[in-house]
Amino acid sequence: MSHINVTINGRQYRMACEEGQELRLLKLAESLETRITNLRGKFGEIGDARLTVMAALTVCDELIDANQRVQMLEQELEGLRNVRNQSADRARATQVAVAKALNAAAERIERTTQVLNRTIGGGVAIG
Repeated sequence: MSHINVTINGRQYRMACEEGQELRLLKLAESLETRITNLRGKFGEIGDARLTVMAALTVCDELIDANQRVQMLEQELEGLRNVRNQSADRARATQVAVAKALNAAAERIERTTQVLNRTIGGGVAIG
């Protein structure tokens, strides 16, 4: 477990995090600090607690929007997978049908060839 100091709204906080996550935690704190600074610029000095709550609500709002977008994209992806699977099924069915048609055509050609060989060879067509 690592410990780092972050500054949020002008105050230092000692935070614990997993090894290797220090930079991420610093970036998260910087992001929150930026949001608080922006809100302070819009609304002035309305109190530290209120600024922090407003920043947290903005983050939550963005998170909810992002989660909804992820859900929509997952649904779209599932739909595309279904379309792909249906297309693959149709392609397989088409391949089977084409193979059967080619086999039937080959059999007709073979029978016609046999009839022609008998007709040419014996002079009489037997069918």
